[in-house]
Formats: sequence, structure tokens, C-alpha cells
Amino acid sequence: MTAVGEALRRCRAEGRAALVGYLPACFPDVERGIANLQALLDGGVDILEIGLPYSDPVLDGPVIARAADVALRAGSTTAAVLRTLEAVAASGAAAVIMTYWNPVEQYGVDRFAAAVAAAGGSGLVTPDLLPDEAEAWLAASDAHGLDRIFLVAPSSTDERIALTVRFCRGFVYAASVMGVTGVRERASVQAPELVARVRRYTSLPVGVGLGVGTAEQAAEVAQYADAVIVGSAFVRCVFDAGDDAPAALRKLAADLAAGVRRMPATG
Repeated sequence: MTAVGEALRRCRAEGRAALVGYLPACFPDVERGIANLQALLDGGVDILEIGLPYSDPVLDGPVIARAADVALRAGSTTAAVLRTLEAVAASGAAAVIMTYWNPVEQYGVDRFAAAVAAAGGSGLVTPDLLPDEAEAWLAASDAHGLDRIFLVAPSSTDERIALTVRFCRGFVYAASVMGVTGVRERASVQAPELVARVRRYTSLPVGVGLGVGTAEQAAEVAQYADAVIVGSAFVRCVFDAGDDAPAALRKLAADLAAGVRRMPATG
């Protein structure tokens, strides 16, 4: 079992959902990016999702796309992303890389998988890769013992969900809304039904991402999902706080961590 699997198992034993925090690597530069990820852990994030900055981020909304642009201008490379992963994993963090598929192919699929494993990572989230087109990644992830986290969405048919979860390992990423990343005023009304549909086909944990940015939203999603994934709210926090980003990230992470630990109302 990977470190991510262990973290999910531990959270389930505690009777709560896991909090997954996303930030792009090298944002705003390599060293401050590592410090920001460490701040998420210090605030109570259970699992890190480290983004590989990419120039054509089709799933990312304007906040994360802007952060990726900052990281690329600061000199982000695949090597720097792997260095970031190694630094946070060395501190005991459970971490995965979120990456579009083209950089992995350019680097070499097996070479990339080997590097992620060597750096202490647990696997990849691949938003633009379909499992039935992922033969090379399926082989590489098996060879190096990595989790492979594919996405399902409210528009996914039952047949597509069944096929996708069959190839997932670690957890299933349920995109709570259609469209790109970004905080929404209200939690998705489609997400509970999507999670219920996913559970018909797998016993893997289900993480819900896109649109969560407050403790109240985290608490709501934690009532029906195994993991609450937060990205844009953390990225915006870095933009807003500037040099004070680590302290601001710790506070926001602590608020969200309290949300996933909130007991459901009774009566």
C-alpha cells in the first residue's frame, strides 16, 4: 500500500474524510513552493497533490492557470517538480503528482514513473488521460508500485464509471462539477449522486474535487466522500498573502481540516 493509501486508511479509521491539498510545484518558485506545501501539512492536510505546471492546462480555471504561468516563468521544470516531491515526501508526507499527460510522454512514461517512485511519491492524478488509452501508464504504474488516479465527472455514464474505476488505484477522483477548477459559492449538488454512482462499482475511496474552498463546504462534502480535495482556494491564498503565504496557508488548512472533522448534525 502506498503512503496515500495508508493516509486514507488512517482517516477512515478515525471516522472522517481526508483533506487533500493541491498546489502547483515551483509556485512562486522552487524553494517557496516547497515551504508552501509544508505549510499545508502543518495546517492539517493529510495528502498533498503537487501540480506539474503546464502551459496548456485544460482543466484548470484562471487562478490555477495563473499560478502555473508564474511557476513556468520562475523556471519550473520536470526535474524541479520531482525535487519538490522528494523534499515533501522526505518529511513523511503522502503525496501524488497531478499532471497532464503530455509532459509524462515527453519525459518517458516508465522513466517518469521510476522517478516519482524514487522521490517517494505515491502516484499520479491524470486529468486528461483515459484509462482505456493508458496502456503505457498502466504497465509503468504496476512496475513501480504507484497509484493511478483517473477522473470521473457528473457527465460520465455508468459504463464509463465502471471502466474507469476498474483501472484506478489509491482513490477515484470525482470532479464535483462540469467545467474547470475554481471555488464555487455553494458545494455541488451533483457530487453526492456521482459519489453514490461510483460506489456501485468500487470499494476504493472516492475523493471529491473542484469547487470546495471553505470549512463549511469541506464539512458538507466530508459527509459523503472519503476525501475532500482543495486547490484553487490554496492557490488564491498564496496570491493574496504574498510573503506571508506560509502562515496564511497554515490557517486556511487548519480551518478546512476542522471542517472535515466536523461531526454531522443530528436530530
